[in-house]
Amino acid sequence: MKFKILIILFCSAILLIKSCKKDQEILLSDTQTTPYVLSTKAGMPPFALPADNPLTNEGVLLGRMLFYDPIVSLDSSISCASCHRQDLAFSDGLKVGKGIRGQILGRNSMPLYNLMWQKKFFWDGRAKTLREQVLIPIQAHNEMDMNLYDLAVKLGKSKRYQSAFQNAFPNQAMSPEYVSKALEQFLVTLISFNAPIDQLHNRTDTLAVISASALRGLQMFMKPIENGGADCFHCHSNNPFFGNNSVSGSMVNNGLDFQFTDNGFGNATGNSLDNGKFKIPSLRNVAVSAPYMHDGRFDNLDEVMDFYSSGIKLNSPNLDINILSHGKQLNLTQQQKDDIVEFMKTLTDQSFLTNPAFKTPF
Repeated sequence: MKFKILIILFCSAILLIKSCKKDQEILLSDTQTTPYVLSTKAGMPPFALPADNPLTNEGVLLGRMLFYDPIVSLDSSISCASCHRQDLAFSDGLKVGKGIRGQILGRNSMPLYNLMWQKKFFWDGRAKTLREQVLIPIQAHNEMDMNLYDLAVKLGKSKRYQSAFQNAFPNQAMSPEYVSKALEQFLVTLISFNAPIDQLHNRTDTLAVISASALRGLQMFMKPIENGGADCFHCHSNNPFFGNNSVSGSMVNNGLDFQFTDNGFGNATGNSLDNGKFKIPSLRNVAVSAPYMHDGRFDNLDEVMDFYSSGIKLNSPNLDINILSHGKQLNLTQQQKDDIVEFMKTLTDQSFLTNPAFKTPF
């Protein structure tokens, strides 16, 4: 009888050990993050991801959830995606953005893509890192009006986010730091290098990829004014970005105004020589991200081309040196303007605009 009892106790102990081991394995499995495989392709510039925030599937998913969830605003009425729609290259189609309680913002909502290569953020360049940038709209009183520590408490009460945070950042307390890290992880995955123009590098039959008009537009775009070109390349030739991502050369005054109602970069630096300067945007996906300029003053690309052809304020203070050096209007023909617009349309990346990995996870 004693022997049978010993056998039963032994077997029970074994089962208990196995059960504990199984629970431990499940727990360990639940707290292990898996590396996120970034979608890259030949021709993409080199990049370095933040060493202290490695991309994981769980971290990217958490950032995606936070991006699309109105929980990040004070009254849970708007999300990051409210001002950044995927089908519009993560812009919003409005002249200027709209914040909480319908408040009208002062500037156009910039599109979001290829962010890991950028050196300055916002139209006025006031944020130097993406991780810094993502928290500013959340706190701004006219945008989301959310105290970051109140947000951490709010998220901590959600079973959805309790689980998602633990999966993304095992054994870390929910905090503004990890909100920003999660958003950073999702946003750096928004890569766009698959437009028709990108296919030219691997094709010899150019006209099978872009139209004859677009090819003429490309030639005008890249040709200096002294050679009869439109001189666009000085600000937008940093191929493959079609923008300017350099530390010093990304903020310019392109001659929109003689008197500034918005000092732009000058507000960020306090230097009057920076007044009227704004970030040079990438032209990728530009055909779907209207309206244009920091204040959304131009409704379409035709209006943009009319401005660069004959509307630049050549006496504007702090005018960009590349415009000041030739000191005259381009006076492009209608055909030339139309051709450049056709070229800019070849920068639209349909796969980016429809990628399911970038859509709402809810």
